[in-house]
Amino acid sequence: MRLANFERDGEVRAGRVEGDSIAPLAAPPIDAGLDLEALLAAPAEAAIPLTDVRLLAPVLRPGKVLCLGLNYHGHVTESKRELPTYPVLFAKFADSIIGPADEIVAPPESEQIDYEAELVVVIGRRARRVSAAEALGVVAGYSIANDVTMRDYQYKSHQWLQGKTWPRSTPVGPWLVTGEEIDDAASLGISLALNGEEMQSSNTERMIYGVAETISLLSQFTELSPGDLVLMGTPGGVGYRRDPQVFLEPGDRVEVRIEGIGSIENRVIAEGADA
Repeated sequence: MRLANFERDGEVRAGRVEGDSIAPLAAPPIDAGLDLEALLAAPAEAAIPLTDVRLLAPVLRPGKVLCLGLNYHGHVTESKRELPTYPVLFAKFADSIIGPADEIVAPPESEQIDYEAELVVVIGRRARRVSAAEALGVVAGYSIANDVTMRDYQYKSHQWLQGKTWPRSTPVGPWLVTGEEIDDAASLGISLALNGEEMQSSNTERMIYGVAETISLLSQFTELSPGDLVLMGTPGGVGYRRDPQVFLEPGDRVEVRIEGIGSIENRVIAEGADA
């Protein structure tokens, strides 16, 4: 099943996506503390064309956004790093998350704004010290993100936070695809196109740490909660590692696709351009 948040006539609702339509559900919008069982069981209203609504992030205000860096073999190689022996982790703030067609805001402070196609794991049950064998049981579903990164800020220190969590910088969507639709999240094609030109193309089988192992490791040091997001890292092909380097500019359009989930597409705007 595909579940989404959407806005129509100023009202925010949760809905079930059915082809090119969305059926509003008699349930609250999907947020931190999401109740997947209640959403799946909620009565649905008459479907509305997707063209008549604005899709929002599949979790509106996640309690935690946990992210992996250097988690694809190709990205490790292009970064000239050694394979990590433990996941490279960082976090984002909830106000960095935007919807699947919202505009990415380019801040005036950064001159090196980069793209990163990523698989998103949405947590559906509380988990602490869960084993890898049981970890997929806490997954509500999967989505797509573009982990837009301000490289000149990321590398100001050994910690990456300052480059990764600018407001309105991280599109997520277009919906949450529940686990029964994704037979194997470890074998999904993933790609990114910038202004129609393919820049990244890989498969989640190239991840160093898979979904189950990642959830197990994260749950050792923090309690994962329903609605938390885990961004699983990006493949090779990022703009910072190209020669010549490629960075996002206002007016650019970036599309991320993941097999079995769909795509998100976002335009880049300068901060203040929508004021």
